[in-house]
Amino acid sequence: MKKNAEGVLDDNKLRRNVLLKKKFRNLDLIVFMGPYLVTFAVFTVLPVIISFIFGFTNFNMMEWPEWVGLENYSRLLLNDEIFSKAFQNTLVLSFVTGPLGYIICFAFSWLINEVPPKPRAFLTLLFYAPSLSGGFAFVWQLLFSGDSNGYINAWLQQWGMISEPIQFLSDADYMWPVCIVIILWGSLGTSFLTFIAGLQTVDKSLYEAGAVDGIKNRWQELYFITLPSMRGQLMFGAIMSITGAFGIGGTITAVFGFPTQDYTLHTIMHHLDDYGGTRFEIGYASAIATILFVLSFVANQIVQFLIKKIGK
Repeated sequence: MKKNAEGVLDDNKLRRNVLLKKKFRNLDLIVFMGPYLVTFAVFTVLPVIISFIFGFTNFNMMEWPEWVGLENYSRLLLNDEIFSKAFQNTLVLSFVTGPLGYIICFAFSWLINEVPPKPRAFLTLLFYAPSLSGGFAFVWQLLFSGDSNGYINAWLQQWGMISEPIQFLSDADYMWPVCIVIILWGSLGTSFLTFIAGLQTVDKSLYEAGAVDGIKNRWQELYFITLPSMRGQLMFGAIMSITGAFGIGGTITAVFGFPTQDYTLHTIMHHLDDYGGTRFEIGYASAIATILFVLSFVANQIVQFLIKKIGK
């Protein structure tokens, strides 16, 4: 009986030791993740919560916030004509440049992945460079300048195709196509590198197994093997593309100025910057930011649902 009791005590002690080791192991994880979690909470989560609360107030940064309920949202959705135009422009740019830029990123990464390592490294740098260039906007302004000093206008006049310079950056008929080209060219950024990394990690033995199971061409390999094997990278790239598509105002401002002619390229981000950074109507700007956040969240959920269906 005594031995059994001692045996039970030894087992309990062993369990306690195992639990203590697990706790210390989790403590190590918490210690290492702590700085990031604190930074993320303070500079990301907390501002989102504060912005959501401010959306129900009248706040000008000089006086104490005044609670106004849904007045900001009512004004924004029912009485703000410029926001209506910004909302439409944002959706159009997001639906055109978001998915199209995402597909272009993957297509280029898939093609580049097929070349030998050294040319692949050079091509990767070549396509990724525009997203790193600090003078990116200056290059586009130089190309599309509305006088004879603009390269495109100079070439068109030299070839006799036009008699007067085209106002690419101020004429509404040309601003949209120029904007889409610029955004698509600049979309080869983080998502592009992520896709190349994901393609490099696909297990090559899966292609041999797929051939045995009846996969006959590269398109079937892509859909049933490549894409399902890199769902994580596809998800990350989708999130980056959606975030970039909805927050696209910075590129437009750098190239076309602010505000654009007749608010042709005015987006929700422009409206947010106008009221938050120029007029200091923080309550109204917070309501705009909340709507932009909801749009991004819904778009992310839809994309995640579609990506999970790949290969099933």
